[in-house]
Amino acid sequence: MWGFLKRPIVVTADINLSLVALTGMGLLSRLWRLTYPRAVVFDEVYYGQYISFYMKRIFFLDDSGPPFGHMVLALGGYLGGFDGNFLWNRIGAEYSSNVPVWSLRLLPALAGALSVPMAYQIVLELHFSHCAAMGAALLMLIENALITQSRLMLLESVLIFFNLLAVLSYLKFFNCQKHSPFSLSWWFWLTLTGVACSCAVGIKYMGVFTYVLMLAVAAVHAWHLIGDQTLSNVCVFCHLLARAVALLVIPVVLYLLFFYIHLILLFRSGPHDQIMSSAFQASLEGGLARITQGQPLEVAFGSQVTLRNVFGKPVPCWLHSHQETYPMIYENGRGSSHQQQVTCYPFKDVNNWWIVKDPGRHQLVVSSPPRPVRHGDMVQLVHGMTTRSLNTHDVAAPLSPHSQEVSCYIDYNISMPAQNLWRLEIVNRGSDTDVWKTILSEVRFVHVNTSAVLKLSGAHLPDWGYRQLEIVGEKLSRGYHESMVWNVEEHRYGASQEQRERERELHSPAQVDVSRNLSFMARFLELQWRMLALRSDDSEHKYSSSPLEWVTLDTNIAYWLHPRTSAQIHLLGNIVIWISGSLALAVYSLLSSWYLLRRRRNVHDLPQDAWLRWVLAGVLCAGGWAVNYLPFFLMEKTLFLYHYLPALTFQILLLPVVLQHISDHLCRSQLQRSVFSALVVAWYSSACHVSNTLRPLTYGDKSLSPHELKALRWKDSWDILIRKH
Repeated sequence: MWGFLKRPIVVTADINLSLVALTGMGLLSRLWRLTYPRAVVFDEVYYGQYISFYMKRIFFLDDSGPPFGHMVLALGGYLGGFDGNFLWNRIGAEYSSNVPVWSLRLLPALAGALSVPMAYQIVLELHFSHCAAMGAALLMLIENALITQSRLMLLESVLIFFNLLAVLSYLKFFNCQKHSPFSLSWWFWLTLTGVACSCAVGIKYMGVFTYVLMLAVAAVHAWHLIGDQTLSNVCVFCHLLARAVALLVIPVVLYLLFFYIHLILLFRSGPHDQIMSSAFQASLEGGLARITQGQPLEVAFGSQVTLRNVFGKPVPCWLHSHQETYPMIYENGRGSSHQQQVTCYPFKDVNNWWIVKDPGRHQLVVSSPPRPVRHGDMVQLVHGMTTRSLNTHDVAAPLSPHSQEVSCYIDYNISMPAQNLWRLEIVNRGSDTDVWKTILSEVRFVHVNTSAVLKLSGAHLPDWGYRQLEIVGEKLSRGYHESMVWNVEEHRYGASQEQRERERELHSPAQVDVSRNLSFMARFLELQWRMLALRSDDSEHKYSSSPLEWVTLDTNIAYWLHPRTSAQIHLLGNIVIWISGSLALAVYSLLSSWYLLRRRRNVHDLPQDAWLRWVLAGVLCAGGWAVNYLPFFLMEKTLFLYHYLPALTFQILLLPVVLQHISDHLCRSQLQRSVFSALVVAWYSSACHVSNTLRPLTYGDKSLSPHELKALRWKDSWDILIRKH
């Protein structure tokens, strides 16, 4: 029983020293003097704000991507004990002592460092040589743009890490498939592929491109699997089910989990609340939740309400009126009704309050018991401060002549009777007897006389309308739009019939405890929709560029300039690697086209295993470049050089693959191979030389003389600041 104690316990392990060395060099290049510069560098000014929001649990909305990337950066701040107290308002601002700069930049730097050994492993898993794998890893190691981007509090290096992890995991799974399907390692790598794809999408929406590529490759391999007659139907079904769970179900669940954690962490009201719906705002601590806490849930006849437009564009606003009337004659010569103006106002104001009146009664108070308003009921909306009813008629709106003017009716004792009956329609009702609910119900008001719907046009009125937003009556025949939908945000039961008492009442809401917590799925769907629909500022930036400029490196970005010396950090690529990568892509495309044409003529230049290896490498590397680059030509947003970095990594993987292919299959003699190898070594040396030359602009730790800076400006389009001392 105790016999094992008589012999020493021996553990043997195979350690790839090349992999260890590459990992060490990757860590050294990315972590060396990581806290320098101790100042806000370029987009750290934006990501830092979000980290502070996480530290303070304040809700925010960012349209650049899902929350996982921000949470990764926030994790660095949490590990460093950051309290979130720093004013992120200026690039170049010195970090205060409470900002853990090393910790905040650590995770992007680790992701960048680990991408080096992953490039090595990917090329090996593609069954190319150790030399080709080392070549890919060394190119990743010395590429200046990748070093710069990974040493800062930015997300591109993290996105690249998960892109490469997805590719590596799938290749390992694919290779396991050949000899040990359904083994523990087979399940591990398949599951990790789905996890990595989900994380890539969770970092930035750009990760979707790599995810789609992996799904396409997996689908092709699954299609070949279906045709394998050696497998039983049950076995094929299990294979397909495993892939569906790992590559579809797990990524979706993880994606939802990112948002779940995000919403759990950010439970406090913040500066981006007004972009969200009233129901979402009311679910946050403070802000609207503090105002609406205890409001009555069911809107009744006599209720005092504020009505928020659900569309929220161009800005969130509330139905509003004031004493001023429409001008008799507009600037274009058209006439108006000269009735009281009705607008949409983007700020909280006492003139946003309206009373829901029963057309059959004169009272403006809630009866006892309250009579709830239901879908299909006729109502009048009486402006709380002026007691005039919401009205529309066959008069053209001031800025939208094809729509009806909306006003509050003033009786001028002329032949223009009031038309102030509206039919309430609950858009998100469950049945035709649904009750109008505070915050939760999305409603529209259909004018009884003209069938026009109360709508926010989005146009800004002239000075006579105080630049507020135009409200119109839009015919139902013109179709449904979200700008026609409203919800009650603030609500109280009116109890005062006298006008003066009612005005005082508008400032003192009744308190009736009603819970209106949104479910996670409701909050997720709204947040996801807002993120996709929100348009960021697309104005031109000094360092913005077009996708065509990226390939030839005709642009750069000045990330940081030392306030007193000429030390500076630039996002600037190694021009030897960038041009060579583009040439390798062109060579791969030409060779593949030539091989396909010859194979069509039944001429096989490559053995079958070499051909399959060549095709798979091209699909993953050239395909990875294409899906991460070409979509930018279709995007209407401000673009920067760093958007090209994920595509560049796939080009770097392709480059040694093409070089090895030329050496193995196109160089016919040993002399040709020797000459080609010497040229490759010279080319690698030149890439290393360029990388070392650009090092001062990569790390920014050396002040260069004007002559040295001029020598680095290899292209006139490179914006390198030359200071005269």
